[in-house]
Amino acid sequence: MEVFYHSTRSGEAQVKASQAILKGLSEDGGLFVPDHIPALDKDIKELAEMDYRQVAYEVMKLYLTDFTEEELKGCIDRAYDSKFDTEEIVPMAEAAGAYYLELFHGPTIAFKDMALSILPHLMITSARKNGVKNEIVILTATSGDTGKAALAGFADVEGTRIIVFYPKNGVSPIQEKQMVTQKGANTLVVGIHGNFDDAQTGVKKLFSDKELASEMAGKGYQFSSANSINIGRLVPQICYYVYAYGRLLKEGRIAEGEQVNVVVPTGNFGNILAAFYAKNMGLPIGKLICASNENKVLYDFFSTGTYDRNREFVLTASPSMDILISSNLERLIYRIAGNEPERTAKLMAALNGEGRYDITEEMKAALSDFYGNYATEAETEAEIGRLYEECGYVIDTHTAVASAVYQKYRKETGDEAKTIIASTASPYKFTRSVMNAIDAEHDAKGDFELVDGLSKLSGVRIPDAIEEIRTAPVLHDRQCEVDEMKNVVREFLHL
Repeated sequence: MEVFYHSTRSGEAQVKASQAILKGLSEDGGLFVPDHIPALDKDIKELAEMDYRQVAYEVMKLYLTDFTEEELKGCIDRAYDSKFDTEEIVPMAEAAGAYYLELFHGPTIAFKDMALSILPHLMITSARKNGVKNEIVILTATSGDTGKAALAGFADVEGTRIIVFYPKNGVSPIQEKQMVTQKGANTLVVGIHGNFDDAQTGVKKLFSDKELASEMAGKGYQFSSANSINIGRLVPQICYYVYAYGRLLKEGRIAEGEQVNVVVPTGNFGNILAAFYAKNMGLPIGKLICASNENKVLYDFFSTGTYDRNREFVLTASPSMDILISSNLERLIYRIAGNEPERTAKLMAALNGEGRYDITEEMKAALSDFYGNYATEAETEAEIGRLYEECGYVIDTHTAVASAVYQKYRKETGDEAKTIIASTASPYKFTRSVMNAIDAEHDAKGDFELVDGLSKLSGVRIPDAIEEIRTAPVLHDRQCEVDEMKNVVREFLHL
């Protein structure tokens, strides 16, 4: 059955998957959602015998229904290849009674690689399918990981350019070095004077700037997005939850049909939304545990039914979660609002205007699949130390937030169901925070001294992604104010 996509905010005409991928964001500012969530059409025991690429095809074919089998398998094979440092693509580690799904074995050692390795291929295929002659300009705001993963995916891809905006003082030193050393004649990286929400809001304004769109079209350009708002980012993320369940089943760790819980460290809400979609496709997932850091806007939302971004923005050791406007939550809001775009548009207008909105009791009841909690900076550091001391397993700061929240959930509920924790980044991306947690007496001063120290302590090989930037020259040193973002785009495209 074919799946079509429409905006969360209006009755805009339905579009095919390839068109939604190309547009990125709907013209009314809404996000594209499928007209229905398709059910898995393969038995879970059959899926359990498949490798990652095969599972990815079985999931993605259900959403990207205007792609041929040859097109989709071609995209998958080009994405999940030797760029990943393990044949399994997403291995799982058992530690202290939970299963850590390691989503960081791609070229930029963060979970964003799982979707951004395939998005360029989906986008180029979509352009070809729709007769697009314009050069596609990928415009992206990043809180740390999306930027580098998108840059790595789109660098020197013919027919594309990519511009990444990041908060100048809001990412880790390793994250920044990864971005500003990026090669590629079609790439631009810019640090803005503001936080991630400022960057994300600025990018959304550029997408809705009709005058700029007209000017770009005249020069043969059109915008698209690599942010998690693009449905071409969300669909590939569903795959690894299906794969993880299959691995547990195949290894005899769970029985067929046994429910597992999923814990996700959450900022922009895309990764946990993918797990929600997987559950609604028929995957036996029990609780969806949404883990926040001290920017606990989502925890407060799940606790009270009020989403309120009017609060102090906290810079934490888990910067990819330093977000007060969780864009992908809009897709969930649309669903619990009865798939009514007018109700969703009204709530999003309130968020844009007053910075807050309240959902109804009926909508709150529809969130029963979710549990929200948060971890403080001290709790996050303590959790890294606990896991290392108990079993020698080293996790990054974002995974530690999820792990700490999982401990709170177990204590609060007594639920001992088997649990998958999304491990979203390599500890090598956040070496200072990790080393402070597991070796408080270390005397390393520089970031790469810390890298070497972590390798020695953990016995884990330093990833190529880190070695490559150790001596790489800075190629992007542009900075700007938020209100200068449009000028930066115009200059880069010679408009």
